[in-house]
Amino acid sequence: MTQMKNELESQAEELEQTLQKQLELFKKDSEEWLKVGGAVLAGGLLAFAIVKASKRKKENRTQQALEVLEREGLLDNDLRKKITKPKKSSFWPSMSQRLLILGLTLAKEKFFKDLLNPDDHEKNAKQGL
Repeated sequence: MTQMKNELESQAEELEQTLQKQLELFKKDSEEWLKVGGAVLAGGLLAFAIVKASKRKKENRTQQALEVLEREGLLDNDLRKKITKPKKSSFWPSMSQRLLILGLTLAKEKFFKDLLNPDDHEKNAKQGL
């Protein structure tokens, strides 16, 4: 009985030591992840602030242009809509361009191999391929 009890106590001590080591490793890893996360968060906030400031500056310029056009009597509803309409950027045109370039690259590698490497073409011709 006492031998079992001693074994259990030694196993418990080993488990506690293992757990302690794992906690220390976790703390070290989490510190690194925390630093990386903080840097990413700071970069995101900085980018957001820059975009917000540039948007505000653009809106001020647009407002000033609208005021000048209104004073001159040149502002009508169509012109106001054109000036104040937000410009949209889309993900898909750039994606289709990238896919086209990828397709051309794959086609070049697959179909035009012989044109780009005449030595290989001559070897294949000699072997009867």
